[in-house]
Amino acid sequence: MDYKDTMKLPKTDFPMRGNLPVNEPLVYQKWQEENCFALMQQKRQECEGFTLHDGPPYANGHLHIGHAVNKILKDMIIKVNYFQGKLPFYTPGWDCHGLPIEQQVEKKITKAKKDTLPKPEFRKMCRQWAEEFVGIQSQEFQALGVLGDFKRPYKTMDFAFETEIYKALCEVAKNKLLAQRYKPIYWSWAAESALAEAEVEYEEKTSDSVFVAFELNAESKKKLNLSKIALVIWTTTPWTLPANVAIALKPNTLYVLNAQGYLVAKELLASLEESGVLSGEILAELNSSDLEGLIATNPLNGCESLIILGDHVSTEDGTGCVHTATGHGEEDYRVGLKYGLPTLVPVDEKGCYNDLIISLSLLPKEFLGRNIFEAQNDVIALLGDSLLKHQQIRHSYPHCWRTHKPVIFRATTQWFILMDEPYFEGKTLREVALEEIQNIKFYPTSGENRLRSMIEGRPDWCISRQRDWGVPIAFFIHKTSGEVLLDDEVLRHIENIFAKEGCDAWWSKSNAELLPTTYQARADEFEKSLDILDVWFDSGSTWRAVLESDEYNAGNYPADLYLEGSDQHRGWFQSSLLLSCAINHKAPFKKVLTHGFCVDEKGRKQSKSLGNVVAPEALLKKFGSEIVRLWVASSDYQNDIRTSEAILAQVGETYRKIRNTLRFLLANVGECENLDYGTKLFEIDLWIYQVARKTFDAIWADFEEFDFVRGLGVLQNFLTNELSGIYLELCKDSLYCDSVENEGRKAKLAVMSYIAQELLACIAPILTYTADEAIRYASGAITDGGKVESVFDLKRPSHRFAGENKANFQELLEIKNAFEVALDHLKKEGKIKNSLEIEVVGEYDFAEMAQWLIVSSVAQVGNGEKLGGFEACGKSFELYRVNASKCPRCWQYLSLDEETLCKRCNEIVSH
Repeated sequence: MDYKDTMKLPKTDFPMRGNLPVNEPLVYQKWQEENCFALMQQKRQECEGFTLHDGPPYANGHLHIGHAVNKILKDMIIKVNYFQGKLPFYTPGWDCHGLPIEQQVEKKITKAKKDTLPKPEFRKMCRQWAEEFVGIQSQEFQALGVLGDFKRPYKTMDFAFETEIYKALCEVAKNKLLAQRYKPIYWSWAAESALAEAEVEYEEKTSDSVFVAFELNAESKKKLNLSKIALVIWTTTPWTLPANVAIALKPNTLYVLNAQGYLVAKELLASLEESGVLSGEILAELNSSDLEGLIATNPLNGCESLIILGDHVSTEDGTGCVHTATGHGEEDYRVGLKYGLPTLVPVDEKGCYNDLIISLSLLPKEFLGRNIFEAQNDVIALLGDSLLKHQQIRHSYPHCWRTHKPVIFRATTQWFILMDEPYFEGKTLREVALEEIQNIKFYPTSGENRLRSMIEGRPDWCISRQRDWGVPIAFFIHKTSGEVLLDDEVLRHIENIFAKEGCDAWWSKSNAELLPTTYQARADEFEKSLDILDVWFDSGSTWRAVLESDEYNAGNYPADLYLEGSDQHRGWFQSSLLLSCAINHKAPFKKVLTHGFCVDEKGRKQSKSLGNVVAPEALLKKFGSEIVRLWVASSDYQNDIRTSEAILAQVGETYRKIRNTLRFLLANVGECENLDYGTKLFEIDLWIYQVARKTFDAIWADFEEFDFVRGLGVLQNFLTNELSGIYLELCKDSLYCDSVENEGRKAKLAVMSYIAQELLACIAPILTYTADEAIRYASGAITDGGKVESVFDLKRPSHRFAGENKANFQELLEIKNAFEVALDHLKKEGKIKNSLEIEVVGEYDFAEMAQWLIVSSVAQVGNGEKLGGFEACGKSFELYRVNASKCPRCWQYLSLDEETLCKRCNEIVSH
């Protein structure tokens, strides 16, 4: 007889395979159409809010894998807070201004056309380019299962947004933190624009290293009563030598003159002799103070070079004599102010020598218009015998983050936000920002020191750029006095124009049209500032334009969390902190979380040249977004994140384990329409229930601290070990073979329903699609009688089962482990094939021992063939072959003969 129809075998239509690449897009499209994020917010209207403010990606090009990591992390954190009962706020945004978009548009038109094209027309083309990629990236983000207010994202190029950026600039100016200064700044000659510190990246570069002798003039030598003395300088930027105005020495330091007539710091003489720069005995020692004010001669052009003292001079490397070109270095500029030195900048915006080399006789006229790096060897050749050593070195050098070309220091007139000007309760912006850092929680904690050190050491923030596509620094400057017109009436008038027409109006309208009626008669007295704002100012002020605005349903200021890549300590985190402190005197975020960068499986940076770039689109087509999301959650994202198709395939195995566990639970509790927390639980059921409760409590605690790796590790261990490895395995006999009225079976179904609820809520922030799919196949016991219709209705079970364990499960686990070792030996020896052939004999008081060990019986005296034994918890156990026959229905060895049902099965079949 086939007893299959008499058993309650698991049954579900929930598919074993998810077919994710095909099915996910259909559900995600449905979520978009139904505006699911708005529905999520409606369900939590009366709850505490959680604001994650989006750091805007750049609207230029398709997404890379780093974008995917960033947006998936944000989505998981938003959903963790949602499923914990909070009202989520997440408005995605885009950074729309800046050089890369300009460059893409410039490729579509000739330079001649750009020069004649009205600026508003060119800006319109930039706007269209950015708009296109906002749409593309929005769909690509949502294909990752990311939810947010994509119906109303923020874009820094929207008229209202540009107005808010300008208002933030005006606030900074009113707080007297804005200044226009002529000083050296990072300059990208390839982009023809100033750069801020955040826009500079250090890359390896081969540079010319030269040691050059600057001989003192006759009068200076006479003062020292020396016939020959030349100061030896060392530089890796020989192109700056034409702009030399001084040589700086270290104060109160001994310098030595050797037999060759060369002067260097005494501490560095040995290393210079060892490297072959100098040789010969020491003729004299001089204190640097005795040399101050003397004049050396630049061997390139015969120009005077003043000997000065500077605290920035080091005697750890070089010569102790520092070539000083005030137009090409921050420290040079500062010490030059002290001595009243001229600031020479013989280099134009394109990085070429300009007319100054002719008017001041700095270089021969054939150098005019030549790129400084291309002309450098010819500059070195002009040094003649004054060149003591020339070699090429490989070192870290600042490069433009957009063009990847080496940058230069170049003095220009720029706009700066002042770091050290008292503005609030006698404190400077640097001081206020440093105080606020103490109130922020960082993940990882090392982020605090990183941001702090950057704020402590940064110079004034250069916020002006010499480009076309951005928000203008829309101030009028008086032509005669040079004063900036900061009249409230003027600023409000400009703000109103920008709000209606966008900031293109700054270029398309005349002075009179941009000024209020009270100033129109004086329009010719003023000129416009034509610089635009650094894009870091745009993104750094988004907290104001988004969180403090009625334009968006974006949450509260300050935000609960900012989350970006670790490079944003010098970028968005810093610019946001500084602007918020400049205007509101506080940080715009309570917590800051950073993630690392994506590398290949060997730890190498992804690049097209290495052929190791992993595109999100390719991963979605092959694996589906759930596997990508699980990969992000399983990765130690605070460090560099390894990725490859092989790694994703491994993550796929983890996903299958979770899916199969869900499927088993759904299949077995499919008949249960209600979860009765009054159900009596037996010892083993109480044990797994309590383990599950502690496990899911721990997982949620990890998730709340953004530690998805540890939380998932706890989950996987529980699913593999206690749940699947022990409980679900020992439940099968009762689930399949006991009657539906059996109290033990009811207990197991109740506990499994509870665990299914916990598991669905737990995976929902990460595997949102899978949780939603499972709900469609879940019984009423899991869906709270049908109240949970989709994943967005999920929440953790709030009810509890009564009862406490009397049995010692720590001991029982030891017994089970020891038994399974002995069982494995018996199987390998060929004595048995299945644990149900065994009867365990031992003195241990636990009524459910047979079920716990999955054996047919437990007794105090063995009746059959002795097979072996084991020891555990200080007790001995013997293993016997069961002296009974195998029941053809439940397969336990409890029948009188092979053809007869055991007592339990006979009663069930008979009824």
